Amino acid sequence: MSILDQNLLTLDFWQDSVTYAGHTLPSGSIGCAALNISDKQIEQLVMLAIPLNGVIALIKEGTPTSEAISAVRENVLSITQMLRSVKPFSLFDFPADGHDIQKIFTKEYTDNAVTYIKAVQEIGAAAALDAQYSRGVGLIKLISEFAQLGATLLIYKQSMTAFAHALHDCKRTPDGYAAAFAEHFTNTDKLSLNDSSWMALSNTTMQYVPSIMPEKEIPQLVKRLHYVSFVGMFRSDLFEGLCVGHAPRKCSICGKWFLTTDARQTKYCGGLAPGDRLGRTCRQIGNLKGREQRELADDHPIKAIYTRRMNTITQYLHRGTLDEQTAKEMKRLAKSKMKRAVKEVAYANGDYAKEMEQDTLLNEVRARIELGGRL
Repeated sequence: MSILDQNLLTLDFWQDSVTYAGHTLPSGSIGCAALNISDKQIEQLVMLAIPLNGVIALIKEGTPTSEAISAVRENVLSITQMLRSVKPFSLFDFPADGHDIQKIFTKEYTDNAVTYIKAVQEIGAAAALDAQYSRGVGLIKLISEFAQLGATLLIYKQSMTAFAHALHDCKRTPDGYAAAFAEHFTNTDKLSLNDSSWMALSNTTMQYVPSIMPEKEIPQLVKRLHYVSFVGMFRSDLFEGLCVGHAPRKCSICGKWFLTTDARQTKYCGGLAPGDRLGRTCRQIGNLKGREQRELADDHPIKAIYTRRMNTITQYLHRGTLDEQTAKEMKRLAKSKMKRAVKEVAYANGDYAKEMEQDTLLNEVRARIELGGRL
């Protein structure tokens, strides 16, 4: 598929899902993924777009040249190479060798783009519908989309990151998200041409089209939206997700945003945990941490066994049944066994309770003392 055929600013919505670049995901996935695009990546996109915006200025003036358009080829190529590894754009089929970029920047395409701009000056927007200008239309559209990508991503993150954080503590249901939305975006944030105009759906076109979804074998009626800006597209998908109970959440381990699709207070994503030598996911690491926290709670069976044994040892010491050295070593041994039980599930479910019995602990300590050793 040619890069000119890739619909970078088009989403299909059906029930609680969104389709982007031929991939169907839970609605909200596209907007959530955009929150993870780093400030450094956005800065690179903004810098790469500077020459593209120069071409856009010439187009607005009606004075573009084939040479000026050709000059931004490497910038467009660099952007596509970046997007190959940046979600959600990595869903697109951008060839690694960049041959599609080389093709659309040949003189045939750039000359057609110049001719198209002249036709627009003469007959208006209708020129875009003329098949003889299809190459030029596609090339100009691509340059325009890439020219605004970095700047609109910056606006999106500045506008939506604080709201995403506000969703953390709310009830994770459509009603809860609606309440959080109403609280975060006050009555002054109206769909009008003011400081909050980025919230508006102006210049977005919508179609209803048949499409075969993964869950169905026959075409379904889907809502297809075409956007003029990436900020509008990402925001729209994020809000569509909220309407059906999907919302972004920041992983407590890796710090990346991930999408939750139910009311559970999920804290960890399913991505690989950074720096973990065993290759475990954040969710696996988080579950282990959660287990340790639960097992260190006073009412947990592992901790309860340990607490009872410590109390018994103290009672025996006060009665004179145990000497201070033996009691001290028994407490030290009991604590080491409790810590092992917290870390090892098999031990906790196996020999832990038996080894924590008073007589068993006492016999083990006496054997160590006789051997002249200690824990």
